[in-house]
Amino acid sequence: MAAKKKATRKKTTKKAAKRKVAKTGSTATMKAKAKKLAIKEIAVAKKKFHAAEKKAKAYVHKNPEKAALIAAGIGAAIGATIGVIIGRKTKK
Repeated sequence: MAAKKKATRKKTTKKAAKRKVAKTGSTATMKAKAKKLAIKEIAVAKKKFHAAEKKAKAYVHKNPEKAALIAAGIGAAIGATIGVIIGRKTKK
C-alpha cells in the first residue's frame, strides 16, 4: 500500500512540475530568471558586506585597544574550543 501511495505522489509531483513549467515558460526561461535573481541577490549581499566592512574598519580606527581585546577574546574562545575537541579525540 505504501508503494502505491509513493507512486501516486510521484505522479502528482510530475504533473505539478509540468503545470508549473507550462504556466511560467520553458525550463530554460525559468533557469534564466533564477540566474538573474541570483545575480541581483549576490549584488545586494556584496553591498551589505562592504557596508559592514566599512563599519568594522571605522570602529577599529576609533577604538584600537577595545578591538584588540575583542579579537584576543575571540581567538582565545576558538583556541579553547579546538583544544577541547582535540582533547576528546585523544581520550577515545
